[in-house]
Amino acid sequence: MMEDVEKLKYPIGRFVRPEVITVVDLKEWIAILEAFPDLIQKEVKSLSYQALNNRYRPGGWTIRQVVHHCADSHINSFVRFKLALTEEKPTIKPYNEAMWAELIDAQDMPIDSSLAIIKGIHQRWVVLLKSLSIKDLQRTFIHPETKEEISLQTNIGIYAWHCQHHLNHIVNAKNSAYSS
Repeated sequence: MMEDVEKLKYPIGRFVRPEVITVVDLKEWIAILEAFPDLIQKEVKSLSYQALNNRYRPGGWTIRQVVHHCADSHINSFVRFKLALTEEKPTIKPYNEAMWAELIDAQDMPIDSSLAIIKGIHQRWVVLLKSLSIKDLQRTFIHPETKEEISLQTNIGIYAWHCQHHLNHIVNAKNSAYSS
């Protein structure tokens, strides 16, 4: 049973950082970030208000919450990239994503505004990422909870994984019996 819950939580597995991040990895990851707004739009465009309340696992977020979470998370990540590019090893501000997902805007609002945010953030993010030099990609930020120093190149991989992770949640929720 625990194995099943883990598979529902992490349908593509957990992010695994390659020992060496190659130019090919970066291009693939940036392509995923570039495609994400269209892919998420395609998955949710025909869903009814009620269907947006389907969950990808018992106790998991609804499709609506996942879409709003992606907007919230990707805004935060974009800001972290900008901080790392303009400050020396900044300590980023974490946020409680579970509590954000419980706020009224994530619980009940239509998803159009978050889809627009995702589209806009990803357009800007991809332009920024494609402009980065190898030296830029090695810049880092500090996560205060883990004390980990995270490079921008690693964070590109984390967010490419994040896009695929949540797209799979949406697909699973559309096909699940876990509704609100």
